[in-house]
Amino acid sequence: MNDIWPSLPIPGFLIDPQENIADVNPAGETFLNTSRKSALGAPVWDMIAVDAPIEGAFVRARSSNSPLFVNDIDVGTGARPPLQCALQIAPLQGKPDHMLLLITPRELSARMGQSHSVKSAAQSAIGMAEMLAHEIKNPLAGITGAAQLLSMNLAPEDLELTDLIVGESRRIVKLLEQVEQFGNLSLPQFQPVNLHDVLDRARRSALLGFGAHMKITEAYDPSLPLALGDPDQLLQVLLNLLKNASQAADTKGGNIHLRSFYEHSFRLRRSDGDGRQLPLQIEVIDDGPGLPERIKDDIFDPFVSGRENGTGLGLALVSKIISEHGGWISVTSVPGRTVFRLSLPVAPPDIQNPEVS
Repeated sequence: MNDIWPSLPIPGFLIDPQENIADVNPAGETFLNTSRKSALGAPVWDMIAVDAPIEGAFVRARSSNSPLFVNDIDVGTGARPPLQCALQIAPLQGKPDHMLLLITPRELSARMGQSHSVKSAAQSAIGMAEMLAHEIKNPLAGITGAAQLLSMNLAPEDLELTDLIVGESRRIVKLLEQVEQFGNLSLPQFQPVNLHDVLDRARRSALLGFGAHMKITEAYDPSLPLALGDPDQLLQVLLNLLKNASQAADTKGGNIHLRSFYEHSFRLRRSDGDGRQLPLQIEVIDDGPGLPERIKDDIFDPFVSGRENGTGLGLALVSKIISEHGGWISVTSVPGRTVFRLSLPVAPPDIQNPEVS
């Protein structure tokens, strides 16, 4: 540790049980623009402003003694503008209740303007994929039709080839439709939403289809107030999460646990000091093998998938929908336990009753 710590090229912080900085490496001193002596003993969340409700997630990672990965959030300090970063939080072996916090800026020298240009480049790539998807679907329809016409005059032993053409063409069309769906998602139609109704719809749909081999249990907070959201888009989010959990499980099945609860202190903390309360919590927990290490940091990015032939758009779409709801999504994953957590806002008091105009 004594040799590795000062050599780390990214900011590193050791956090004590009171969430104060117990140690900081040289890269961390540069990031904070302060000395190690000045940083020691300071509350970490006073020194580092994170555009995410990270404090509560940090406490849960400590209590469960498990790592936490948070991708693509803005992290700032009093001495520098925010940078888009990835956070890695993990318990430190041999030091009870001490946590290691690593901050990886997307570009160590980037400012917000450069960060936006990176996002614009990603959006342009997605736009190009949408255009290609639209253009490719037309000739595919012709190929499919031609194969079906050919099959009408073929002997039964030759039908396997045309069936293959038709089947693969339809599979490609389905993938292209997912690309188009990602880019063409409409803005949420906000209204008061009973999250338990949405959870039940998703659970029933999963058990009748892709999750028939799974056991799905639930633990709901009956006093949970209405959320402000789009029920159809939130249903899409939960179906995607349930489908991922089902596909990750052994063919013999596995367990998925749906949980809802209210956490009053859960707040989306922005780098400017302002915050938004996101007290409504939904967790989708499975006992599958966990996320592959190679994609943990990029799991919500488009075209990143842990499955062979996966499009990598399911979780990107989930992240996009939750972001447009003003919410937050996080994941913790170790073999045998993966938790996707959604944090959402409460519907304002004047529309908590759906009958109120």
